[in-house]
Amino acid sequence: MNQPTVSLTDISTYLPGEPIGADYYANFAGSDDLAANLMFRAPKFRHHVGPDESATDMVERATQGLIDRHGHDAIANVDVLITHAQMPDVPFYGGGGAIAHRLGMRPSWVLDLHNGGCAAFVLGLKVARQLLASGQGRTALIAIAQNAAGQIFDQPGVRRKAQSSVPGDGAAVGLVTLSDQSPIVDIECRTYGEYAGDMTLAIDPPRKWWQPGPGEGSIGFTETKIMKVLARGNRQVPEVALAVCDRIGLSSKDIDLLVTNQPNKVFLRNWREALELPPERHRDTFDDCGNLFGAGIPINLDRAISDGQVKAGDMVMMAAFAHAGDFAGAAAVRWGGRG
Repeated sequence: MNQPTVSLTDISTYLPGEPIGADYYANFAGSDDLAANLMFRAPKFRHHVGPDESATDMVERATQGLIDRHGHDAIANVDVLITHAQMPDVPFYGGGGAIAHRLGMRPSWVLDLHNGGCAAFVLGLKVARQLLASGQGRTALIAIAQNAAGQIFDQPGVRRKAQSSVPGDGAAVGLVTLSDQSPIVDIECRTYGEYAGDMTLAIDPPRKWWQPGPGEGSIGFTETKIMKVLARGNRQVPEVALAVCDRIGLSSKDIDLLVTNQPNKVFLRNWREALELPPERHRDTFDDCGNLFGAGIPINLDRAISDGQVKAGDMVMMAAFAHAGDFAGAAAVRWGGRG
């Protein structure tokens, strides 16, 4: 028996505040042995979450575009809510309950996903597709909030590090429905558990992240770790995208639009070349938004839709890897246009 068709019907996004230029971090830059590393070449601009702005606030603001286009009932009647926040508002639990309440929802399923990282939107699509196809509802909302740039990376001690100039903040929501409007054609998700311990928090003097102390937490990058992450990311993103292409009988050269996470310009170039695609068929907002982590794919796709880069009938390939390479995913969607 054939499963019902599930579609990514629409996307809406939000960027907080005014753009912050590269000179902001240049003014704070201290001595950092990793300053010249290609991983940390700063974008021209990025956005920062407001000092009192929560992940729930960001998702609510991102959802407004869906409400404007589809009416509030399309959100209030969502059956499945899937969320991911880079920095949960409270460390003990995810934001799904607060988001459901803020948006006036009574969903049957509320799932907070954390392991997806920069590939969280792809993982959310997989979960939503499976639940809707198996009869657990007719609509799902995937909500992603990236809010670490203005909170972790803008701490007074951390902003002196080269890594701080790359991240940007933003939020996005995707509406998934039982329909054939923009079918999710295929999805590949892979877990590489052997790399799960390679992303670490560095605090000086050392302590556990929850213990009080004078040191500020940042990502524990070293030259060796960076080389490993570059190698894994360069390999994993094309691998999962090509796995999807193989199953659906599509040459990578025939992808109409590639949408990836965007850690830096080097990854973007390498992924594009590995899939034999020209720059105009790979959405790139790095210089406008920086590294948006899990929000990168939906924000890039929303911009591509809004400015006509992707048109009805186009095959969109979303692909990303997470953290230090412990997860990767790709999803193909035949875009049918906004309803």
